[in-house]
Amino acid sequence: MIAAYGAWPSPVDAELVASGSRGYAELRGQDDALFWLESRPDQAGRSTLTHWHEGVSRELIPAPFNARSRVHEYGGGAFCVADGRVYFVNFADQNIYGIRFDWDEVDAPWQVTEGDATERFADLVWEGTAIFAVRERHGRASEPVNDLVRIEVASGTVQCLHSGHDFYAAPRPSGDGRLAFLAWDHPNMPFDGTQLFLVRHDDGSDPSATTLVAGGAQESVVQPEWCAERLVFASDAAGFWNLHVHDDSGVFVALEEDAEYAGPAWVFGSSYYVPVGPRHVVARRVENGVPSLVLVDLDQGLASPLDGDCSSYAALTRTPRGVAFIAGFADRPSRIVELELATSRRTDIATPPKPTVPAEVISVPEPLVFSSTQGDAHAFLYLPKSRDVDVPEDELPPLLVTTHGGPTSSTTASLSWRVQYYTSRGWAVADVNYGGSTGFGRAYRERLNGAWGRVDVDDCVACVRHLVGQGLVDPARIAIRGGSAGGYTTLAALAFANVFKAGASHYGVGDLEALAADTHKFESRYLDTLVGDADAMRARSPINHVERLNCPVIFFQGADDRVVPPNQSETMRDALAAKGIPVAYLLFDGEGHGFRRAENVRRVIEAEYAFFARIFGIEPAGGLSDPDIENPPSRDPCPLP
Repeated sequence: MIAAYGAWPSPVDAELVASGSRGYAELRGQDDALFWLESRPDQAGRSTLTHWHEGVSRELIPAPFNARSRVHEYGGGAFCVADGRVYFVNFADQNIYGIRFDWDEVDAPWQVTEGDATERFADLVWEGTAIFAVRERHGRASEPVNDLVRIEVASGTVQCLHSGHDFYAAPRPSGDGRLAFLAWDHPNMPFDGTQLFLVRHDDGSDPSATTLVAGGAQESVVQPEWCAERLVFASDAAGFWNLHVHDDSGVFVALEEDAEYAGPAWVFGSSYYVPVGPRHVVARRVENGVPSLVLVDLDQGLASPLDGDCSSYAALTRTPRGVAFIAGFADRPSRIVELELATSRRTDIATPPKPTVPAEVISVPEPLVFSSTQGDAHAFLYLPKSRDVDVPEDELPPLLVTTHGGPTSSTTASLSWRVQYYTSRGWAVADVNYGGSTGFGRAYRERLNGAWGRVDVDDCVACVRHLVGQGLVDPARIAIRGGSAGGYTTLAALAFANVFKAGASHYGVGDLEALAADTHKFESRYLDTLVGDADAMRARSPINHVERLNCPVIFFQGADDRVVPPNQSETMRDALAAKGIPVAYLLFDGEGHGFRRAENVRRVIEAEYAFFARIFGIEPAGGLSDPDIENPPSRDPCPLP
């Protein structure tokens, strides 16, 4: 059949996009069992804890319990495993609960701590009879107080082990009385600079008598792990997160290369490598944004390839036969797999329901490198893909540019049904790793310092011009979308560039000054690095340049968002509506920073696509109702500015 780009019939519907948001996180191994968190969008987005043993998996946490921490608002490290027990942070009250289980039955959860939602815990680690954790207390002070604590589970007693820094992470007990941990202070984020400390916690020593192992204001240390008697960690002192070792002789780099062995600590508990012996670790290695799995000999300084078939590797953990991890693929949904080190055989442990989408419909991305203002920039390009549709020879597809959050984060080539929703309907999608993204070294990451709203916008514009110059996309039908920090890049691109014809901001930032005054502690000084002083924030805020923003925009916002409050979207919506620009705004009760409920995920993808289709004069196959648009355009294609 012949159909215009953008209006193809597609088997990728909003239901599949919503079910695809059911993901895996925080994989942990103990003996021959595995544990992980699994999101349930059909259960109001709660996270449950799954236990796997000998091919059988079961849910350990009954509804309505929700294993999710709110420390730093992003959480992470929400559970730990002991012998025959697990302990988890419950989202509603932020208390820690325990569950006893054996192979036949699971007891009801019991409460360990007795606080309320103003006392929060994260990065839980078990040792002996206690849980080590990061604590965050919200009270009358101007900002929350963070410290390191030890929680005796028999009594629920919470003992402070270390305080005085603005932030803490990664408490890692050695088993012989030593404790490693990370700390940092304003204005740094953990990917700017952290310090790695050692302290004794079992002999009555002064807990403030710490030993500084590595790190500083300009060195980011990530994920300390005990490897026998030695401490392994990643440091970017030489420009990339390389593996280092601390022992009695001091600190040495295991191998120094232009590749990343860790990532930005937006959430607690991320695992980029795992010890598999006294001198070996299995690690995720990323070079120029491309990941692989390697075996690192810490003494010889050698990295041997293990696996390179996946588009992402996350949450590495030890198993008796090798390692398990959450594997992403370009052509099928992410899953939990085990890699046997002796045979290199990879086995699926947990997989999502098989989608009813032919493989011929899935668009596999190609890495894209293009010239921009600061040098080469990177993206993944997804071309339109269908099994049954032909298009007129003189037509080019519309393009959707997507901008990841963070902004100090990255996008991967792993399958996204949200992307496939567009490509299967005849759109091209460019997922941009703009300057500031991780996976390319510290220098690439620091391109954004003082230049947020410029470098990221320049890279998105350069990507569009590259694709237009290659004759791959229609320059008259180019949209941009992003969430959180990507929402800011979206709005800045619409205000400060003229290549985009429509945009979708998902809980994005329009007023940087207001955000700096109203956001949570973790990111309250982030803009100092990304933008600069108040004058720079005013100059770089899209809300102050509404006269230059003449494109239709749709806004999506969670009513309970503490990271980017609703007033950010509402102020932008009101300003555009007053100008007579087509604008839509969807507010979702019960949602925070990101959408977890299945019904809301469905509504978002359908409303966004219907909005773009209306603006570009596309008649979607199957028909979709328009969102409520203020100043709606005519049914004809939107005239070019």
